[in-house]
Amino acid sequence: MTDKIWLKSYPEGVPATIDPSQYASLKQLVESSMEKYRDLPAFTNMGHSLSFGDLDQLTRYFGAYLQKVAGLEKGDRVAVMMPNVLQYPVAVFGIIRAGMCVVNVNPLYTPRELEHQLKDSGAKAILIFENFATTLQKVIDKTDVRSVMVTGIGDLLPFPKGMIANFVVRKVKKMVPEYSLPDAIPFKQVLKEGKWQTMDEVSLEREDLAFLQYTGGTTGVSKGAILTHGNLIANVLQSRAWCGDVLREGEDIVITALPLYHIFSLTANCLMFTMLGGNNILITNPRDFPGFVAELKKYPFTYISGVNTLFNALLNTPGFDTVDFSSMEIALGGGMAVQKPVADRWKAVTGKPILQAYGLTETSPAACINPAHAEEFTGSIGLPISSTEISIRDDSGADLAVGDIGEICIRGPQVMAGYWQRPEDTAETMFEGGWLRTGDMGRMDEAGFVFITDRKKDMILVSGFNVFPNEIEDVVMAMDGILEAAAVGVPDERSGEMVKLFIVRKDPDLTAEDVIKYCRENLTGYKVPRKVEFREELPKTNVGKILRRALRDS
Repeated sequence: MTDKIWLKSYPEGVPATIDPSQYASLKQLVESSMEKYRDLPAFTNMGHSLSFGDLDQLTRYFGAYLQKVAGLEKGDRVAVMMPNVLQYPVAVFGIIRAGMCVVNVNPLYTPRELEHQLKDSGAKAILIFENFATTLQKVIDKTDVRSVMVTGIGDLLPFPKGMIANFVVRKVKKMVPEYSLPDAIPFKQVLKEGKWQTMDEVSLEREDLAFLQYTGGTTGVSKGAILTHGNLIANVLQSRAWCGDVLREGEDIVITALPLYHIFSLTANCLMFTMLGGNNILITNPRDFPGFVAELKKYPFTYISGVNTLFNALLNTPGFDTVDFSSMEIALGGGMAVQKPVADRWKAVTGKPILQAYGLTETSPAACINPAHAEEFTGSIGLPISSTEISIRDDSGADLAVGDIGEICIRGPQVMAGYWQRPEDTAETMFEGGWLRTGDMGRMDEAGFVFITDRKKDMILVSGFNVFPNEIEDVVMAMDGILEAAAVGVPDERSGEMVKLFIVRKDPDLTAEDVIKYCRENLTGYKVPRKVEFREELPKTNVGKILRRALRDS
């Protein structure tokens, strides 16, 4: 697709390319916003806002603590394991300003998953939400982590609100299991100690590592996508250029319900609107949909991002149809395919379409977005965004003609540098010339719009989260009484896909309930199989490889 046919469909004012040299690093990007928008609210949670000025001060304290008290150096990895609370941007921007690398961790990880990520990344420090500290306690001795910081839900809320919030979570709702981390430092103490230190200036460039963002691995373990400062700056500038005059600097109110540890929300909400001086309304528990709708009614929001399951659940929540949508400019859907019935109903209720976008962790994430002024939902994942090339290729890597179905391949400044300490996986995923193989099958029409038709690899997509069958199978095969196991994705109205497990038993008394219970103990919730089917044998190739596609189609 070297002729870039998509450019003729670009909305007026959207440039063919962006200039990523506008910022030398994410550090420069966030610091310039802190100065420019000093008195404006940056992040709001549970009714309390941190201004860009507050963010400047608190991130400086946090960064100084990491450098001077924890003794960390440029490039060291710092894990952050928490939901959407005010401490998240303070920690992440503090880590970046101190010259270190953020390792985002899903707070719902099991001990097995957390241990892998901490060991693989070589993280030397972690800031963890106290509700999940018991998970860390089980594995910390097997990792390189030497500095543990613990925070509670109310730690950045004003007195007495913060104290009450912590008391309710700890004592009334009993949501903080007992844990023992003797050397852990409370977050408030971290800020107090950092206040008396000076944060050293660190010189960062676009090639420096900013985030190790973990994604499912075909080998059964997750692997860290190396996202540089340049990758993320490029994607923020690409997204900004794409939205054109729809977004207004210093005025946008952003609903952030998707977890910030996920690349979609991290870039599309946190980083982009920090650059634009927007106010991110952090939804800590988006599963509480009545509470979520109540929050929506408080703010004249201009932007909301979500996955299909989130939009669908909101539409089915009483009171959602009475929210004032008159200020809403963009509803951005990504992470998984948006279903047409959900998109149609969303437009009927809100008056605005869902703008479908496409990307991967490996592309920071945006690669294709539908035009910001689109009026209708087409099912397309959109056009390649500025400075991005899409090529549809066959198995040998040859470019296919317009309309032909092949693997979607991406090239652009937002494409990762590779997988952390996994040269073989990197080589397998990248073509010569900087092209990334997505594993998604699709086609491009004459106007340059891209459509996904299927997935080449066996990855299962549950509510926007990657689930790899090998990981499920590895866990299940460690269970007594199982001879063979295969995991596949099957359609699910609620989550797009769900995990189904096919098992050949050694123990005839083994039940589906036994298997699911074991999986719950060893896998994050969205990876747990919802269906288990027992078979006498599993279909295989002539070399003995299990045919997952045959099971999926059966």
